[in-house]
Amino acid sequence: MHFPAPLKSNSVKIMLLGSGELGKEVAIEAQRLGIEVVAVDRYANAPAHQVAHEAHVIDMQNKDEVLDLIRRVNPTYILPEIEAISIDALFEAEKEGFHVIPNAEAVNKTMNRKNIRKFAAEELGLKTSAYRFVSTFEALREAAEAIGYPCVVKPVMSSSGHGQSIARTPEDLEKSWEIAKEARGDASELIVEEFVRFDYEITLLTARNEKETVFCEPIGHEQKDGDYIFSWQPAFMSPEALSKAQTIAKKVTDGLGGRGIFGVELFVKGDEVYFSEVSPRPHDTGMVTLITQSQSEFALHLRAVLGLPLEFTFFTPGASAAYKAKNESVTPIVHVDDKAFSKDSFVRIFGKPESHEGRRMAVLLTMAASETEALAKAKERIGYLDDSAPVTRVVEEHRVESEESCVIKKVFKFIFG
Repeated sequence: MHFPAPLKSNSVKIMLLGSGELGKEVAIEAQRLGIEVVAVDRYANAPAHQVAHEAHVIDMQNKDEVLDLIRRVNPTYILPEIEAISIDALFEAEKEGFHVIPNAEAVNKTMNRKNIRKFAAEELGLKTSAYRFVSTFEALREAAEAIGYPCVVKPVMSSSGHGQSIARTPEDLEKSWEIAKEARGDASELIVEEFVRFDYEITLLTARNEKETVFCEPIGHEQKDGDYIFSWQPAFMSPEALSKAQTIAKKVTDGLGGRGIFGVELFVKGDEVYFSEVSPRPHDTGMVTLITQSQSEFALHLRAVLGLPLEFTFFTPGASAAYKAKNESVTPIVHVDDKAFSKDSFVRIFGKPESHEGRRMAVLLTMAASETEALAKAKERIGYLDDSAPVTRVVEEHRVESEESCVIKKVFKFIFG
């Protein structure tokens, strides 16, 4: 592939529709290859705005505003980075010859939990939890009674856990109904899901282009209120469960088509694997790949978009821990202890211009000889005190390490002791 200079008439140009911390890392990877970056968001000085060649603030749910900007910028590739985007604008842009990543229909299916669940369960025949869709409180009550308690209540359109809750008793339904209104997107319809009593859940990052599909090591994660707070890689699984997870991920991503990286979320119970959700872009739990892999999920995403080879090396087990804001501020400060800046960890500050309670503002990344040790370090260095829950679930009896992995761990031990 030839790489023309940015800001020229023949430059390769990507437009990020959504410019948060994930988009920022994609922009940085694009800058490294001389790709021109245009970052778009609904608010000024978003993280990716700060590292892009060009930044715009628009109402991304307004079809006319989105289309007008696309036509003026004339990007080579359009990369949707959030759910709250006018899907009609993306379909129209695609009709006009613009290249939407992975494609407009894939974005349409995955931005709406109703679309992707029906696609996965009813069209592809994948194993999922039981579910119903509701649009009134009475229908919510009926669905919860039919599915049973506890059950999970989510808006069909939202992200990062916004609007999601668990109803453990009938008395919780009113609170769940109110929480759903906090969705980033459309809260007019909800999905009520069976609470799968899984052993653990993973994200299987799956990168694909027209030539190949590759899988990253599975990523385990802990969530609070539907939003991730810790992740670790690898999340060791039995060979049978891993094979099933990869089969599901490939079936879903082949069905969606297009290029890029997909964050496929799965529940695992023993050797059984249930499909949960999929994001057609880098995944927040995948920020751990910034420290574990030779090519992070952001680099792989860009390579897939450009049709480049998707080879990479898994370097070391690692973990990530999210810094969450504790209050509202228009002059936010992220407090990071000096111990986070050690030889085997680093911090990425997102640079968000405002904070509100629970907003993710930065991430701590650590590496160690095992994912359990890396996660323990991350929790300790971020000041996490609650250690009552198991930090990871390792299937020790099925743990198989490659010769390359063993060599890497020996090198790690030699360097860091």
